[in-house]
Amino acid sequence: MCFAARGFCLHAATTVEADDTDGRERLCRYVSRPPLASGRLRRVDADTLSFALKTPWDDGTVQILVAPLELLEKLAALVPPPRLHLIRYHGVLAPQARDRALIVPGPALTDGAEQDDPGHAPLTPAPRLTWAVLLARVWQLEALVCPRCGGRMKLVAARTDGDAIRRYLTGVGLPADPPPIAPARPPPQQEFEFVQ
Repeated sequence: MCFAARGFCLHAATTVEADDTDGRERLCRYVSRPPLASGRLRRVDADTLSFALKTPWDDGTVQILVAPLELLEKLAALVPPPRLHLIRYHGVLAPQARDRALIVPGPALTDGAEQDDPGHAPLTPAPRLTWAVLLARVWQLEALVCPRCGGRMKLVAARTDGDAIRRYLTGVGLPADPPPIAPARPPPQQEFEFVQ
């Protein structure tokens, strides 16, 4: 009863009975809940909104003045990109923590052998995934499928010398120089104004 596609999740397993008025009210309140507490946002003038902070900052700031488009920009920045891990581990469970091996179990042993049995060595970790497998897993892009015939391609050679790469690209008719980097555009919004 759950479905996820293109960054959206639908959970249809939660239901409300037809005669459950409290459940319907909870559902309507949940669906109509805005992304911000409506009591903390007010319009100062046509170009400025005032957003009251939940708790004052260390410098005494209690509200922020923003333009409407700027507020939408800040809210859109909170939406995570698709397929991004939303769980972050800190402390001893962090990926590079020094004592992580003491808490997180290691790889499984072959044939159900016990860890303290010196006669059985643990399984070796799986080799690193290739870039093509990672592209297919993350972006659903099959990099090793030929765009012309649909057959499977394989890596023949890897060029690492800059002159050899330039000669090859020129020989096959591709540009050998990278495209110029466009200058950064200035932000269209105004800076924050802090009110104390």
